[in-house]
Amino acid sequence: MQSLLAQLALKLVKLYQNSLSLDHGWLRQAYPYGYCRFYPSCSEYAYESIQKHGLIKGGWSAAKRLFRCHPYHPGGVDLVK
Repeated sequence: MQSLLAQLALKLVKLYQNSLSLDHGWLRQAYPYGYCRFYPSCSEYAYESIQKHGLIKGGWSAAKRLFRCHPYHPGGVDLVK
């Protein structure tokens, strides 16, 4: 059972994906092959991580992933552990 805050965080991630995400939302039309350098995308990773590990540990894992998202990182496959 997830906490109320974890459920809220998951809903916020879904809201972001459906509205502003270049890989998931309506802006996907501009990037038909995807924009994120990682697989799964950072928002998918955050959703899975919070769902699997909870808000604190999953949120920290998602934040570390976002810190790695910069032009000098090669990206690649980075699954939730």
